[in-house]
Amino acid sequence: GGKIPIRWTSPEAIAYRKFTSASDVWSYGIVMWEVVSYGERPYWEMSNQDVIKAIDEGYRLPAPMDCPVVLHQLMLDCWEKGRSERPKFGQIVTTLDKLIRNPARLRELANSSVWEDPTTPEFSVSTVEEWLEAIKMDHYKENFSSAGYVTLDSVLYISISELVKMDVTLAGHQKKILSSVQSLQTQGTHIQ
Repeated sequence: GGKIPIRWTSPEAIAYRKFTSASDVWSYGIVMWEVVSYGERPYWEMSNQDVIKAIDEGYRLPAPMDCPVVLHQLMLDCWEKGRSERPKFGQIVTTLDKLIRNPARLRELANSSVWEDPTTPEFSVSTVEEWLEAIKMDHYKENFSSAGYVTLDSVLYISISELVKMDVTLAGHQKKILSSVQSLQTQGTHIQ
């Protein structure tokens, strides 16, 4: 047997080399994510071992920028841990067909609202704790305070290597934090 493309392969296919139409559905979800993200690498710079561990712990790729909610939900359905929980290809075709016939359902975007409105809570925060809560990363409060990031000004120039030192190792979390930092930089006037 050859090498398995870990990032595109379902957990059971990796663990038991058991390839089925259900494991193909998992892979289809990853390819769909690649298409909607305009060719981003799934799981970015994570190592294959980290990808396997993260998936096992329940991590799933976040919605790409400007991804319709219904499409990200379809991806998440394809990535159900239990292979019997995943949709069949026939159901995927039916879902996509309904979306083509009713494009209005594609209008609700998974992650655009926070960035379009500078008055969202993210930009009216005054502490690192409030900011982490606003971006739903408050489980890292301890990590930030232990590393000395106690003011919003101090996080404005945080780097990926700093995040790794603080044990923020999931690529999706790093990306979410860094993209929020970028928004805080551009919306600096809202920092109180």
